[in-house]
Amino acid sequence: MPRTLPRTVQLRAAGVGLVVELCAPLPRILHWGEDLGGLTDEECGALALTADGAVLHNSLDEPRQFTVWPTEADGWSGTPAHQGHAAGTATTPKPRLVAAEEHDGELVLRLAEDGAGLDLTLAYRLGPSGVLAVRTTIARRPDAGPAPYDLSAVTTLLPLPHRASEVLDFTGRWCRERSPQRRPLGYGGHVREQRRGRTGQDAPYLLTVGVPGFGFRTGEVWGVHIGWSGNQRWLAERLPEGAGTHASVLGGGELLAPGEIRLAPGETYTSPVCWFGWSGSGLDGLADRFHTLLRSRPSHPATPRPLTLNSWEAVYFDQRPGRLVALADAAADIGVERFVLDDGWFLGRRDDTAGLGDWTVDPAVWPDGLAPLADRVHARGMQFGLWVEPEMLSLDSELARARPGWILGPSAGLGPGSRHQYALDIGNPQAWAYLLESLDTIVTQYSVDYLKWDHNRDLHEAVRRAADGRDRPGVHAQTEALYRLLDALRSRHPGLEIESCSSGGARVDLGILAHTDRVWASDCNDPVERQAIQRWTGQLLPPELIGSHVGDARSHTTGRITDSSFRLLTALFAHAGIERDLAACTPGELAELRAWGALYKELRPLLHSGRVVRADLGEDSALLHGVVAADASAAVYCWAQTASSPQAQPGRVALPGLDRAGSYRVRVRTEAGLPSFRQVVAPAWVTAALGGWVELPGPVLSGAGVPMPVLDPGQALLIEVRRAARTTRVRTAAGV
Repeated sequence: MPRTLPRTVQLRAAGVGLVVELCAPLPRILHWGEDLGGLTDEECGALALTADGAVLHNSLDEPRQFTVWPTEADGWSGTPAHQGHAAGTATTPKPRLVAAEEHDGELVLRLAEDGAGLDLTLAYRLGPSGVLAVRTTIARRPDAGPAPYDLSAVTTLLPLPHRASEVLDFTGRWCRERSPQRRPLGYGGHVREQRRGRTGQDAPYLLTVGVPGFGFRTGEVWGVHIGWSGNQRWLAERLPEGAGTHASVLGGGELLAPGEIRLAPGETYTSPVCWFGWSGSGLDGLADRFHTLLRSRPSHPATPRPLTLNSWEAVYFDQRPGRLVALADAAADIGVERFVLDDGWFLGRRDDTAGLGDWTVDPAVWPDGLAPLADRVHARGMQFGLWVEPEMLSLDSELARARPGWILGPSAGLGPGSRHQYALDIGNPQAWAYLLESLDTIVTQYSVDYLKWDHNRDLHEAVRRAADGRDRPGVHAQTEALYRLLDALRSRHPGLEIESCSSGGARVDLGILAHTDRVWASDCNDPVERQAIQRWTGQLLPPELIGSHVGDARSHTTGRITDSSFRLLTALFAHAGIERDLAACTPGELAELRAWGALYKELRPLLHSGRVVRADLGEDSALLHGVVAADASAAVYCWAQTASSPQAQPGRVALPGLDRAGSYRVRVRTEAGLPSFRQVVAPAWVTAALGGWVELPGPVLSGAGVPMPVLDPGQALLIEVRRAARTTRVRTAAGV
């Protein structure tokens, strides 16, 4: 039950602490970061006493404060917590604390803003992972007056110390999602705005600020993720006068279009959750917190992630029933557990210029419907999956011709198409109901186990049409309607799994993952590109939520030709699958895929439960990453070379995450094939590990490191580590 609170409230979990002083008129944040321990009342008083800095010349007449709701009323000149107006008035909010409750790791603050007639609720929840979830609700009072309150922005902000001075975030494009970029945090705002109507391939993803030179394994870092699949605004901001006694702020929220949220009396706006993480052990520590958070969800996939074959790169739009039944049989023969029929099965869909919106099976292609294929897939013991893109429609479709008013776009005329398609206004209750019934019918008729849910364009001019021509912004309504649609479909089909795909990896966020089961990280299966894409997608998501498939030797997105072993090992460290025409494979290639599939099934209990680790090597062309069991009893590592390096050999490299006091057995796994080496003789331990287990102590493996083999570009080696039978090691003084 909620209790009477002391003046200072501490939230503590997993080595993280948030300390808030419940002072008037607004609480202030005294600390967020490393857990300070269970502070006594005296120690909390000392923390509050030292939260007042100097009074500066030509500045406020009292020490600056950084409150939970920073605005100009505090003398805050940075980005305010919220902006808005009521018919041009009530533009300077001045909220005050009216109530506070704390229960089971959640602090709820209730504020009143009398000028605009608003009641604000801030909820801070620090879960067992140490990730802090913050959500804001703004309610317009019923007696606030007739003019609507135009809400322009709601921004959640937390303070950062002076030592947090280097920024890492991400950019990207199609087939090169989540490309990292680093820079110093200077004075002013590092602001990223996503105006794509979806998360975006260039999304900041996890905006991180840390001590200079932080890496995967070292350095203190603070990060924020906005759990929202529409427009967003992210920022790290530093003012010359600081933020109270703190140096800067980190935060974000939904990016609202003008007039998008107009609160009439009695209406409420709820912000997306902003997820804040802190780590004292670098980016791997931060990633581990988010992985722990996601794995603790009741909705997190609980069954082994099935080895998947997707038909896209096998047949593209050339869907012939006999060919696809044969592909399904071949997939079952090599151990595939889920078969997915991609784009091209529905009415009029011979290419990407027509058909979207008409979610019925095309009898010209499938005269007997999908039953012959779906039944064969199920009879062979596999799950049956289907590609859909419900939020889009083609102008050349029966739906667009019958319901032009359902298009999300200006009444005065549509702008240019993208991939020959436009968005469907699913905020329209009739359009939403049409999609639910259409999808429900297909899933029911063919016992569909899995939907690959795509979204292949940015939303430009995303306004909802009105008969009087007074179009209204639609991204917020579109995003909320999507979440409701996914939930409604899953409630009708509790066993149905859904993948978030969006031109590859353009909708990867914790908002969509609250309603789906995995993401498609990128349309690029080229392992050279995929190594980087998966490395950084894993900064937020654990491997079991990231789809990665093995394609043909020649990548259809880059044209690059790569060895099969490199492609297979790259896909292994995710939710693995196949994206190729098995009929074109040689018997040797099929045997290789079968062996790799068996290896994936053997290792996935570890890969999909352990801690992701990444080594700091000082160069990008060589990568060492792996997954280590929570008790450090087992691990698998991928040693990869994506390009040539001026360094002739890598020397000793420590395998991160192992117990330095333990003893281990090491071997090289060869089921996916061996790489091409750029060496005459391998390091002795590698030669031995190719023949079986080699015992090596923890101080060598994880401390001093072992000399790694020299690989040709575009190659990878798989290393397995298991704890050896427990032995007693006697340490002696030097010279004894």
